[in-house]
Amino acid sequence: MVKSLLIAVNKTLTHEDFGKLLLRLAVGGLMLFHGLHKLIGGVDGISGMLVAKGLPGFIAYGVLIGEVVAPVLIVLGILTRPAALVLAFTMIVAWLMVGTGKTFALDAVGAWAIESLVYFFIGALAVAFLGAGRYALAKDPAWK
Repeated sequence: MVKSLLIAVNKTLTHEDFGKLLLRLAVGGLMLFHGLHKLIGGVDGISGMLVAKGLPGFIAYGVLIGEVVAPVLIVLGILTRPAALVLAFTMIVAWLMVGTGKTFALDAVGAWAIESLVYFFIGALAVAFLGAGRYALAKDPAWK
C-alpha cells in the first residue's frame, strides 16, 4: 500500500523540465531584484568598495551583467548555461568583496551570514549543469 502510494506520487511529480523552469525562475528571478536595485540606485557603493581595494571603479558596472543580464537570460532560457556560470562567478566576487569576513558567522536571526550568496552560487551551478529544459524561449539546443 505504502509502496504503491509512493510510486504514484513519484510518477505524478516526475516533470524534470518543469523543475528546471522553477529553478531558473527562483535563481534568476530572485537575483534580478538585486540587480534592479543596483540598476535603479546606481553602482556607486560597489565602485567605492572596489576603489578602496585598489581596483578600478568602472569594474562595478560588471555587476549589472551578473545581476541583471545573466538572470534575465536564465529566466528566459537563452544561453542558460553560460549565463548561470556568469552568475556563479558574480557570487564568488560578491563573497570576496563583502562575505569573507562573514563566512563563519551567523546573522541576527541565526542564519548563515552568507547564505544568500551560497544559495545563488549553488543554484546557478545547478542551472549550469541541468540546462534550461524544455520550457525555454530558445528552441535551438545551442542557444539554451
